[in-house]
Amino acid sequence: MPNIKSAKKRVLVTNKKSERNQMRVSAMKTAIKKFDAALEAGDAAVIDAAYKNAIHLIDQAAAKGNLEKNTASRRKSLLTRKLNAKKA
Repeated sequence: MPNIKSAKKRVLVTNKKSERNQMRVSAMKTAIKKFDAALEAGDAAVIDAAYKNAIHLIDQAAAKGNLEKNTASRRKSLLTRKLNAKKA
């Protein structure tokens, strides 16, 4: 544990940022799982809503630096391919 005041503050700030980042990534993964579950269920309205939410959270994670830009693009592409395969 640090003794210097500024070092103590950095520990607190780092913990808060790490928690926020973890929450963002967790929410994104949950949205992707909900989209997959909606695809299995087959309700078109639920699928579209889950798709839009998952894409939004992936974009948000990429914008905040939790995901690499290309990783976000790849995940969005995968979801889109699943959606198009279901519609076809």
